[in-house]
Amino acid sequence: MNKIYKKKAALHNLGCKVNAYETEAMRQMLENAGYEIVDFSDMADVYVINTCSVTNMADKKSRQMLHRARKLNPDAIVVAAGCYVQTQAGDKQNSLGADIIIGNNKKHDLIESIRSYEAAQSGGGETGPFVDILEMNCKQPYEELHMTNTTEHTRAFVKVQDGCNQFCSYCIIPYARGRVRSRGFRDVLDEVRALAANGYKEIVLSGIHLSSYGTDNGETLLHLIEETAKITGIERIRLGSLEPGIVTENFVRSLFGIDKICPHFHLSLQSGCDATLKRMNRKYTTAEYEAGCALLRQYFEHPAITTDVIVGFPGETEGEFLQTLEFLRKIRFYEMHIFKYSKREGTRAAMMAEQVEEPVKAQRSAKLISLAHEMSEEFREYYIGKDTEILMEEPAEADGRRYFTGYTKEYVKMAVKTDKNLSNTFVKGRVFGKAQNGLYLLVEF
Repeated sequence: MNKIYKKKAALHNLGCKVNAYETEAMRQMLENAGYEIVDFSDMADVYVINTCSVTNMADKKSRQMLHRARKLNPDAIVVAAGCYVQTQAGDKQNSLGADIIIGNNKKHDLIESIRSYEAAQSGGGETGPFVDILEMNCKQPYEELHMTNTTEHTRAFVKVQDGCNQFCSYCIIPYARGRVRSRGFRDVLDEVRALAANGYKEIVLSGIHLSSYGTDNGETLLHLIEETAKITGIERIRLGSLEPGIVTENFVRSLFGIDKICPHFHLSLQSGCDATLKRMNRKYTTAEYEAGCALLRQYFEHPAITTDVIVGFPGETEGEFLQTLEFLRKIRFYEMHIFKYSKREGTRAAMMAEQVEEPVKAQRSAKLISLAHEMSEEFREYYIGKDTEILMEEPAEADGRRYFTGYTKEYVKMAVKTDKNLSNTFVKGRVFGKAQNGLYLLVEF
């Protein structure tokens, strides 16, 4: 008897935690539709690329992955989804080389779009791409996507919010994602319960502008966190990127009272100079940002505070850059993501005078990256000699030995020497040093 051929699908994600969630949701849609999910480098019948447009480099990577999919199998259906394709129009869409183009808020139609395209092809229909893109400059409903499992074994991202109303002068995302809209409170909790029932012990509440959760439905992010913490089986709750304005004393005190909360806070900064922040249309000052960090450190013993910084923003003088450098040294972050300013067509910053030259951006970026490495090492070395708890994730090898690695609540990578499979278990022990490869700290248990 001939074996029935099962169609294969491969997915590739670019960008943020929200994109990661949406990619997992599309993977589950494909599985439910009968597809076998394979690695992106394998031969597949359908390739789905969830694109990103946060920087010019993200645009470039999105195009590269679309072209790579076409080369892997010229006869496959190539699907381009997400932020990059949302910002393209007309001839630009046709140049993507995709068969199906799905914008934001339309990813739930993935299977229907594939079937419509296949029907059109079999019937000798149009040869151009099948395009399903909504206008995001007006209010759209929250897109209902659901997930009960992920390709990760211990941690699950849960999307609770979409869109942004901030309109920072450098950012294309409000145009790609639309206005703020929050996921239904009960819907979030139901999904977290389903993930807990499938063995996930850690979740990450994620959104495009997470701090605005509830502003359109009468809820609050804090209430969502408190109710999520009551769900049996969930042992850790992480938060996606937060705006400094949400870090009030009441918010931090309340978080401190939740045992499951991870003291790992990503507070978006972008610049340590008030004049630059004003040009960026950021809604806080460096003094307010510093006060938020002080509150976190007042309540939590050694919180991991991470951030994003843009160098070379239009008009950034050497003096303004030095202000940022000194501010970063003063705050002392666990990790910093450094970005060279990327001009985005359609944003206010793209039209600003005094664009900074690329060599200057590169020089400033190198200085901040060096500082980031220094501060990260300083933060991690704090744990040597201290007791810790790790949620184990995967095996690794270093120094000719076998380890199992995982993360603390502060998202510091740790490892224990063992041949056992410790995936998705908690291990307690004392940190005694660093692996020679420098990638993680070593723990005796």
